[in-house]
Amino acid sequence: MFETPAFAGIPAIASSPWAYPVLESLHIIGVALLLGNLVLLELRVWGQGVELPVQPLARLALSVSLAGFGLIGLTGLLMFAAAPGEMLANRMFTIKMGLVMLAGLNAAWFHARQGLQLLDTTARVQTLVSLGLWIAVIICGRWIAYF
Repeated sequence: MFETPAFAGIPAIASSPWAYPVLESLHIIGVALLLGNLVLLELRVWGQGVELPVQPLARLALSVSLAGFGLIGLTGLLMFAAAPGEMLANRMFTIKMGLVMLAGLNAAWFHARQGLQLLDTTARVQTLVSLGLWIAVIICGRWIAYF
């Protein structure tokens, strides 16, 4: 289905003994930056660390999370470029991408409704949804190699 030359991939990444493992390592560092900072902020939304003002914590946590997401995006695109046809045919990859989209939509809704100002039940539920989605993304990412 995806055997056309347009989906052949970048041979330099696929054939290098170190390029793909380095990309995977950087990808995981990005995940740690993203998820670690989101969990910190989500704990604050749930009422932990009340001595920390929400807005300054959010500025720091979200900027580091966005940097992590940028690293994930860059390394993910390069890993995808190594074998795009294989990735597009992989069920776990497509599920992972759908979950990333849902996580982004949830984050957009959270910020559009001013969740950090409200700190209400809906904001708390959205943080649980966020955490669940990102954990599912990580699980699907690990399972890509096995499907």
